[in-house]
Amino acid sequence: MTTPRLRYTEEMRVASQEDTCEVVCVHPEAVQRARTALPDERCVEEATALLKVVADPTRLRLLSALKTGELCVCDLSVVVGISESAVSHQLRLLRAHRLVTFRREGRVAYYRLLDQHVNELIESALEHVRE
Repeated sequence: MTTPRLRYTEEMRVASQEDTCEVVCVHPEAVQRARTALPDERCVEEATALLKVVADPTRLRLLSALKTGELCVCDLSVVVGISESAVSHQLRLLRAHRLVTFRREGRVAYYRLLDQHVNELIESALEHVRE
């Protein structure tokens, strides 16, 4: 079975020329300012890993549900529509990346967002796509 290939059309050529510089010119001050603003490599790696975790639809639904407040695994299972086992698996990953925390009350585990940063991350992403 062959993979279909995209045809490079005249429209694609024109579009690719529209969003690039027509001449090579470097602005040293702007380059230096941008380089100075770059986060260190460790920070970039950790932020990338965090965003990959949040990028999963099930985990984003769990985090969104937890924005309303503390919920137990059973409640989250009903809200998101997956098994308690699957919820627990996803929550372990979210906990490992410091997005959620939990407490036990008897035999029930209650989860909540770790802090306001997580809430803001989720809300910002959702707000961005709604605009």
